[in-house]
Amino acid sequence: MSLVLQRPYEFIPPHRGSLWPTFIQKFRIVDHYLRLKEGVHSFEVRNLDAFQSALAARKGILLAPNHCRYADPLVMGWPARLAKTHVYAMASWHLFNKSWLDGFAIQKMGGFSIHREASDRQSLETAIEILATGERPLILFPEGTTSRMNDDLKDLLEGIAFIARSAAKKSLKRAGNPVVMLPVAIKYLCKVDCQPWIRERASQLERHFELDSADSVNAVHRVQRLADHWLASNEIQILGAKQDGSNSDRRKLLAKSLLDRACDRLSVQIDQEDMPARIRAMRAEIVVKRFGDSSADLAELSSSAKDVNLCQELMTFTDHYLEGEMVTDTRLVETLQRLQEVSFGRAVQDFPLHAVIEFGNEIDVPSEKAPRGQRDPLLDTLRCQLSSLISGLSLEARVIASL
Repeated sequence: MSLVLQRPYEFIPPHRGSLWPTFIQKFRIVDHYLRLKEGVHSFEVRNLDAFQSALAARKGILLAPNHCRYADPLVMGWPARLAKTHVYAMASWHLFNKSWLDGFAIQKMGGFSIHREASDRQSLETAIEILATGERPLILFPEGTTSRMNDDLKDLLEGIAFIARSAAKKSLKRAGNPVVMLPVAIKYLCKVDCQPWIRERASQLERHFELDSADSVNAVHRVQRLADHWLASNEIQILGAKQDGSNSDRRKLLAKSLLDRACDRLSVQIDQEDMPARIRAMRAEIVVKRFGDSSADLAELSSSAKDVNLCQELMTFTDHYLEGEMVTDTRLVETLQRLQEVSFGRAVQDFPLHAVIEFGNEIDVPSEKAPRGQRDPLLDTLRCQLSSLISGLSLEARVIASL
């Protein structure tokens, strides 16, 4: 998730009319965009009845999908179209700054901004009000950011439970309808044999990394080799040499070194020990310095932002994804596209994918606050359902032998 250093944050409210989202859905603009820009060619929706029943009961509906690709928000437009409803969605501020057209389209489809590097009261109040009134279903991604690891569910952010509980409390005071969460699992499956595509794209990365061609090597080992080389090349650049130990320990050491370098560069001290918390704190520091300190050096801030972005990439890689007996075609495609993204700035979305969108069961949202000092049972229930749905869908991918 990129930091916006070009201009200060400004809340962008959702477009509340129906003309634009109706036009976009009627002429299948989302379908064309997903096919051309994200490689998503087809879809199917499972257990849509759960969504339709909540709509019919006029409940405040919080749709909580997993988030592995940039395509996810648009893919959620397909079940909305089948259910004949429009939706709102909370979207990171940086998405509104990619281009004028992107910002315009996101807002007209019901998106509104969230400033993840600071407290954003307007965004939170907008989300709570939408749910409390049941105006439209609201999409919130509980993982916060993408990871390109479709079979893994990252830690869920506590903010989604806070928003849901606050909306339930507000609705109860107004004698309104109940607020519910609907877990939604999104899984992208390969429509065709991925191996010709892997050979072509792996060769491109091998040339970029100045590696000898491994065209005769098994696809799993070939992608593993590229991922290992990417890690080693960053270690050499930042630490001076390839490190010993497990890949997990090496990534943690590299991420810590990057954060320490960013802190030294900006004369900032981060007290948190938890790495995700340190990353979030450093992102906030960079934004505060950029727009609150007129003497701050933009080049140094940009370099620090680049280091922090690399930290996030390192911390979302997992060793098991390309190991064992469950290495699938989708995992290989995801890993190669991720390597393209970190190497070239963008992934080539030319491999045809099929999106499966599966709804879980309604989760009633209580109006009471979560128990202090304990795990939030609302988040635990959401996590349990999402994990179960994703695990089931992951079995539908084609396993690629590593021998």
